[in-house]
Amino acid sequence: MEDNLLNNLPGTRDLLPDEISRWQLVEDSTRRIFAQYGFQEIRTPIFEATELFARGIGGDTDIVGKEMYTFEDQSGKSITLRPEATASVVRAYAQHTMYRGAGLTKLYYIGPMFRHEKKQKGRWRQFYQIGAEALGSDNPAIESEAIEMILQLLASMKVTTRLLINSVGDPNCRPRYVELLRQELRQHLPHLCEDCRRRSETNPLRILDCKVESCQPYIQRLPKITDHLCEECARHFRAFRDHLEEAGIGYEIVPRLVRGLDYYVRTAFEIVSGGLGAQNALVGGGRYDGLSEVLGGPHVQGFGFAMGLDRLVMILPEELCSGIAWRPEVFVAFLGDAAFRLALSIARALRGHGRSCYVEFSGGSLKSQLRLANKLRAQHVLIIGEDELAREKYQIRRMVDSTQWEITLPELIRYLQLRQP
Repeated sequence: MEDNLLNNLPGTRDLLPDEISRWQLVEDSTRRIFAQYGFQEIRTPIFEATELFARGIGGDTDIVGKEMYTFEDQSGKSITLRPEATASVVRAYAQHTMYRGAGLTKLYYIGPMFRHEKKQKGRWRQFYQIGAEALGSDNPAIESEAIEMILQLLASMKVTTRLLINSVGDPNCRPRYVELLRQELRQHLPHLCEDCRRRSETNPLRILDCKVESCQPYIQRLPKITDHLCEECARHFRAFRDHLEEAGIGYEIVPRLVRGLDYYVRTAFEIVSGGLGAQNALVGGGRYDGLSEVLGGPHVQGFGFAMGLDRLVMILPEELCSGIAWRPEVFVAFLGDAAFRLALSIARALRGHGRSCYVEFSGGSLKSQLRLANKLRAQHVLIIGEDELAREKYQIRRMVDSTQWEITLPELIRYLQLRQP
């Protein structure tokens, strides 16, 4: 059976013009707020060498094992559409020796990612993320500041959230905890799902991230990593919490919280929202000191996060979105060929003064053009007929209250300049 070429592929969708204003609202707010915190935008390729993600994310993760879109290019090299962006940003940071600059490097990105996932509410195979990476320091104050930045963005979007935090230890203390976890898991293995049984040997920490309902009672009985941190990790976690408290940021410690990527050490966090249902995670991130070395670069300390842009757009309050869709300031209605040419000239003049205009090239009756102006939610309609042509004075109608008066082009330009753009 042939595919219908007029249907998009499963797990993808078209973002139509009437939706885009919501996305632009979030993206514009992101750029403004992130700039206040000293973050600069970076854009990395949509595809990279497969090994970059296999090494960076971890071979036992679901992302690498099940979800990546991988193919061979003409030279036979294995290429992958990026499933996340942190590995790409760290690769760019190392490749372009950005660590040679002064101080901390703060970068953010906005763009599409790709994972072959089962479609659920808030999950797509091509999805969009906003993310940020702070590279060059292990100071826990950076973590608190980045979370403060995210919460400021979400507050500006009127989204209610909860902050969940944990520490996943480091290479000094985590191996001992993982061995303890492995021992404890042996008595529960018959009751766990197939993925958990496999991970009990390959990566026991990932069992804490299991979402299978039947596994939860057994996972709750497992020892907490926060009870087995080394002195340095415990001190880091305490300092991180102190900075959150000094900033007035509430949090919940969730000892079972681990991120789905292998490169995290010490701080891990999620920001969740009740507006998303079962898939309630809106932001996730943590510290990843050593990721650069895994990829073949210099030792670099890093902290970052990724936010689901699709999910955020989905839960934006309606009152925030009302009135943000594009609408022309002036709809130029014309009657006759001569009036059409003048309509184009007037639209050109208004656009030259920074005003938005719409001309319906097919023309039609005045009634049909006014109907279209209403549909487009035009703020004004400028009417050009034979009389207006002869006198070089036009009828302007303010659509919100149907007030209509006569106006020349210079008067119209001055009138629009006095209004809010």
